[in-house]
Amino acid sequence: MKRFLIINGPNLNLLGKREPDIYGSTTFEGYLEKLRAAYPSCDIAYFQSNIEGELIDRIHEVGFDYDGIILNAGAYTHTSIALHDAIKAVTTPVVEVHISNVHAREPFRHHSMIAAACKGVIAGFGMDSYRLALEALVAIDNC
Repeated sequence: MKRFLIINGPNLNLLGKREPDIYGSTTFEGYLEKLRAAYPSCDIAYFQSNIEGELIDRIHEVGFDYDGIILNAGAYTHTSIALHDAIKAVTTPVVEVHISNVHAREPFRHHSMIAAACKGVIAGFGMDSYRLALEALVAIDNC
């Protein structure tokens, strides 16, 4: 069974409550149940933290053993060289995801500090961005 980890960064613990006009009204836990049911042959773990160092530690913990990481780094996407370096340091492919289309939002969201270290970037498809990232990672290994 292939193993994947979804990592959500700051403020994404508030999905379903936070700015529903941008992020929707579904909680991530509710979405995750549906995603796991749709991919029973994949082990999909989940981690969320508002603390940059904890995100880095988790990438280090799984970054040599898992088959893929789906990372929504939230606002750290636009500021964190440390996350960029953590992604570069591991062998597990990482896909950067965003629920909203960051390029249709404020200018400071248009640049990603982590994209160059990632296998790819998916943005703007709502919660379905996570499924699309999983599909891409599954296709890499044909699981």
